[in-house]
Amino acid sequence: MKKNIVEFVNVSKTYNVGSSDAFTAIQDVTFEIEDLPGKGEFITVLGPSGCGKSTILRMIAGLEPQHPPTTGAVLVSGKPVLGPGPDRGMVFQDYTSFDNRTVLDNVAFGLECRGVDRATRYEKAREWIQRVGLNVQSDANKYPHELSGGMRQRVAIARTLILHPRIILMDEPFGALDPHTRQQMQDLLMQLWRDVEATVFFVTHSIEEAVYLGDRVFIFSRGPGRLAHQIPIPPSTVPTREVHRDPEFQRRVLEISEIVEQLESRSG
Repeated sequence: MKKNIVEFVNVSKTYNVGSSDAFTAIQDVTFEIEDLPGKGEFITVLGPSGCGKSTILRMIAGLEPQHPPTTGAVLVSGKPVLGPGPDRGMVFQDYTSFDNRTVLDNVAFGLECRGVDRATRYEKAREWIQRVGLNVQSDANKYPHELSGGMRQRVAIARTLILHPRIILMDEPFGALDPHTRQQMQDLLMQLWRDVEATVFFVTHSIEEAVYLGDRVFIFSRGPGRLAHQIPIPPSTVPTREVHRDPEFQRRVLEISEIVEQLESRSG
């Protein structure tokens, strides 16, 4: 019998219920993400601004005010989400580092909260600093203001993955990066995802990014957001540096672009 790691059952979210400025962000959203032990599925999420993409992520994370849903049920590992938990980690677009902490202490923060002793958490933090492509010797004692945007996102990813969450929630984490750094971060994320074997939800406005990273692409209609399409994406057989020239990749990007354009014109 299959088990689901995440499940939405007829989920809607309305803010300011009963008031004149009530606003429905998502409506009647239903989907299932199967638990794939030793792998995990990579879900990329597309849709126009205001369609509730971030609401979906924050509901899974159990963060207020998006949590709880107005109607329906959000389940993680078969149980209703009651609030945040260590089985879920989140990476935002804005660089959410602690400005008064070094890179080492930022990465080790979650382990510190768990009561892991200083020597052990620093050892694991140094390992993760290296795994995300930073230099332990030259970067570990820097503060966030001394880092580039790409380096700060590497710190945020290390701080999340060091805790080995079952579910990784990423809200446009590479949206503010230049194209070259963004591609480097995509490659890094794919490599780390295979290592940690987690289920990933990744919100993006880039169709190319969604197709390259995703096992499945969710496309939401304009708000109130509804899940309009779920499109499976076969794994690419082409190296990353060549993928944008691959005819099959281009075909999928064009197909999804046309779907998104139709949804936007229908809603306009």
